[in-house]
Amino acid sequence: MHGRPRPLVARTRERHAQIHERIERIERGDSLRAIARELHLSRGTVLRFARAADVQQLLGAATDRPSMVDDYRLYLHHRWMEGCTNAAALTREIQQLGYRGDVNTVRRHLRPYRTGAIPADAPLPHLTVRRVTDWIMRRPEQLTDTERKCLDELCERSPELATTTQYAQRLASMVRERRSEHLALDVWLADVRLDGQRELRTLAAGIRRDRAAVLAALTTTHTSGAVEGNVTRIKLLKRQMYGRANFDLLRRRILLSP
Repeated sequence: MHGRPRPLVARTRERHAQIHERIERIERGDSLRAIARELHLSRGTVLRFARAADVQQLLGAATDRPSMVDDYRLYLHHRWMEGCTNAAALTREIQQLGYRGDVNTVRRHLRPYRTGAIPADAPLPHLTVRRVTDWIMRRPEQLTDTERKCLDELCERSPELATTTQYAQRLASMVRERRSEHLALDVWLADVRLDGQRELRTLAAGIRRDRAAVLAALTTTHTSGAVEGNVTRIKLLKRQMYGRANFDLLRRRILLSP
């Protein structure tokens, strides 16, 4: 690492040294709780640092956390291979794609590239629950080759995830295509009841209780969106006036506000 250490790394090293300096007190009757009070940390944090004999164990977890740039690693890799090595320019490009971080995060991500440690293949996306859920619920044809490969590998490793993915995609397809046949939903409910995961069976039980409403959502063009929007607007007005005005003013604002 060049230059000054990252604040997170420096703080981790400092805490590890402070806690291990005080570990000997435990043998004299002090407790982890007393160390936590002294350093103004939680007992769980002190226990985690105490169990780590080497600070590198903690630094690995601290430096490998998800980053705001993870969603754009593939894009940055391809742009670097195309010859664009300016971190500021690349930051502006991914900001147009939705990136909300700063240029320093991009510079840290590109540091291995500048030292010659360029991966032979495009880096795989950082796996999170939200990202995998997005792959499952998105239309299959909208997935990139890398995303499809990652999802297939996850399903191969976990038969439970493969089953859940299959049922989730079937349900999503019914909702998107607004299938008018009632049999498709009934077949889905029956299949989930037979071999679905516990969470899916719970979802299916809820759908079965509200079957008429779910069928109406799948087979008609009517929507309660306008009503829900007005409910949200009224709640916002009420919260803005909480403790400041009476019902007459609230009624007037509801009637007159757009």
